[in-house]
Amino acid sequence: MLAALRRGRWSRFEKGWLTGPIFDKELRVSSRRRRNFALRFFYILLLTAFIGVVWLAVVPISGNAAFAQSSMAVAGRQIVTTIVLFQFIAAQLLAIIMLSTAISDEVYHRTLGLLMTTPINGLQIVMGKLLGKLLQLVLLLGVSLPVLAIVRVLGGVSWDYVLSSLCVTLTAAIFAGSLSLLFSVKNRFAYGVIIRTLFTLACLYLIQLPSLLGLAASFFLGNFRIAGRVLQTVPLASILVSANPLSSILELTRQMSSPGATSLFSLPLHCVMMLGVSALVLSWVVARVRKVALRQATGQLTGWEPGRRKRGTNASAASGGSLRRVQGPPVIWRELRAPLIQGVDNRNSRIGLAATILALLLTYLPSYAGGYLDENFTHISYALLFVFLGTVFNVVFSATRITTEKESQTWPLLLLTTLSDRDIVLGKAISAFRRCLPIWGLLGGHVVFFVLVGYIHPVAFFHLLIVAAWLTCFITGAGLYFSARFGHTTAAVVANFALVLGLWAVGPIILGLLSIASKNEDLFVKYMVAHPLLQTQLVMAGAAGSQNAHLTFSTLEYGSEHKIFGGSGGIFDFGEMTAALLITAGIYILAGLLFFWRAKCRLRRKIV
Repeated sequence: MLAALRRGRWSRFEKGWLTGPIFDKELRVSSRRRRNFALRFFYILLLTAFIGVVWLAVVPISGNAAFAQSSMAVAGRQIVTTIVLFQFIAAQLLAIIMLSTAISDEVYHRTLGLLMTTPINGLQIVMGKLLGKLLQLVLLLGVSLPVLAIVRVLGGVSWDYVLSSLCVTLTAAIFAGSLSLLFSVKNRFAYGVIIRTLFTLACLYLIQLPSLLGLAASFFLGNFRIAGRVLQTVPLASILVSANPLSSILELTRQMSSPGATSLFSLPLHCVMMLGVSALVLSWVVARVRKVALRQATGQLTGWEPGRRKRGTNASAASGGSLRRVQGPPVIWRELRAPLIQGVDNRNSRIGLAATILALLLTYLPSYAGGYLDENFTHISYALLFVFLGTVFNVVFSATRITTEKESQTWPLLLLTTLSDRDIVLGKAISAFRRCLPIWGLLGGHVVFFVLVGYIHPVAFFHLLIVAAWLTCFITGAGLYFSARFGHTTAAVVANFALVLGLWAVGPIILGLLSIASKNEDLFVKYMVAHPLLQTQLVMAGAAGSQNAHLTFSTLEYGSEHKIFGGSGGIFDFGEMTAALLITAGIYILAGLLFFWRAKCRLRRKIV
């Protein structure tokens, strides 16, 4: 009896007590997925491209050998900084995407309740899911560690910066993954989890919520005594920086660039705060998972499980309640009546949109008071922000239109109807466009408002409409193709993101590398003309600001004095800029239509 009690007491500390068999299952599944190996390959390829571009930009290929030798330390510092910042962003995005359906798949397929009938507890389920996915990120970070170790030999970078940046990246990825798990419990679809997690992280990192933690910590630590000695008060600035991963990585980079500067970052404090917050979030996830699992195990239905019926629906129908008639194409009618975000009704969507518009208007007041609205730089910043957000939302929403039907097992039923493949693809495309319309509406509203006020030329609305049109057509077509090609939402979203990043992030880097090596910039210049962000910047630079708002069409000038486009001085007039936009739009719209056609061809392949 005593031996049995001892075994029971120490069994929880045996190997696997934290993760259980869930972690082993995630490792076995991940090792058989080809996309994980493809992810590592493209990750290494992207790192190599970054290193090559930075190296050729700093160290001259031909010239004085002494100057090249002295430039190696600068090149090493810039290469390490680029890799660190890239990893910081990529690790969090991948953690959010990988964990966006970790719990919701178990809930929807009604396997979570079955797991609770086994010796596996809620903690093991949550930690097994989290650590199983984060291990893939650790492998990616481990791939870049030898590169960082070799580059730092050139000088200018210490091991403290390399290791500290890896710790910050890991803690940020753990926190982002924990939030994604939390939203995954109550959200069925991956795009809803991804958007809510990104919005939460943006609020936490940019609104400086850690300032409240800093004030509380400074108050309590300043009045805490141990053994008759007053504990040294932690400076408020150090708490603010250490509690924010974005501020922490930027402070580490600043300290590395200026070794003699005073450091406001504390690695132990950062790790304790971030891991502590992550532990609180995970404990909340465990409690919610246990609650949902117990309801499933006892036969109760949760919020969005299959088979759920709202109380009173049948009664209202039996009592002669009015039925909604389908008007027009059924898929389009159904998608237009659905809320903008799954799990949020139309009323809450309107409230959120109104709050966003109000917050945007409030940002205009300090810009007007400081006289910044007269400069085109302010309007360039707003336009780039809206185009970037519209691109991200379009990538996510378009890649989830068909995979959500497959995962909810309604896709075979839709294909059994009399609807043609063209009607289905068109309905899904309109659905993706409708969900992205509020973001493009913010861009259009900004331009129209300041056109009426007199800070932007009216032609900017026409030019930006061209950019938004071809961007939406291309990304929506690609997203629908990947959504029809893959069976899971995560794979489709990652593939769509990979296409966008490959075209407009990796492509310019590789072409820049080739142009520097060959000393021929024509191909790079022509490629960059078709870049959506550069087109947005040029349109607003030539048409925004009080100095450009009242010009005639013949006096408008686009470009810069640095020969970005070639030609005489790199300056475009109105006709040349419009022609460049229309040519780019024609090419990308044709590519988008090709993706639409391929998506239609793959609708009835791999149905389940």
